[in-house]
Amino acid sequence: MTFDPEFKRALELLPSKEKDKLILRLLKKDMKLASKLRFELVDTDSVQDKREQLKSEIIKDIKHASDTYYSPGYLLMDARTISGKINEHVYIAKDKVGEISLNCTLLRQLMELNNGRIAAERYGKAYTLIIYIVARIFKILMLIQKQHEDLHLEFRDDIESIGNLVGNNSSLMKAAIHNGLDVNWLIRFDIPVNIADIYKNLRERGLLK
Repeated sequence: MTFDPEFKRALELLPSKEKDKLILRLLKKDMKLASKLRFELVDTDSVQDKREQLKSEIIKDIKHASDTYYSPGYLLMDARTISGKINEHVYIAKDKVGEISLNCTLLRQLMELNNGRIAAERYGKAYTLIIYIVARIFKILMLIQKQHEDLHLEFRDDIESIGNLVGNNSSLMKAAIHNGLDVNWLIRFDIPVNIADIYKNLRERGLLK
């Protein structure tokens, strides 16, 4: 939505108290924006502090979800809830590096604690969770490729570990092969420079769904 110059000028001429009231009223309807402004204007925690806090929370949440495991579907719901927290953190803190590292933490913890369960489930029953994992790996690889090359090695340990976890899970390997994810990209930490084009082509062919 764009605002015409006349409207902008009218807002500029509002008394300060009236502007403050309007801002607070609007922020109450957009808590994500309110949290973003609070972080930028008031919060004393750094981006790194916020990232580490959320990382600890993700580890705790995945452990709880694993300890109370009921089905792949419920585990997927928990993973999506955590993904939402990561997205909110990235929006508030503009933390592109954290977007990668936190998603890596999510996948590593999810698979380290549940790889056996996922592999033991009937493939069709676990498919939605499995394809979520494969698609999220693609997302992480694309995010890494967007970063400066000097930062790539920071994620090597996570990516290689995720690759080995996929390789040790027959169901995940089946989905990876079918959906165009070469696990060697992860294990050898050799991400194609055109990973975004590969992903786009796979989606256009109806894969990763």
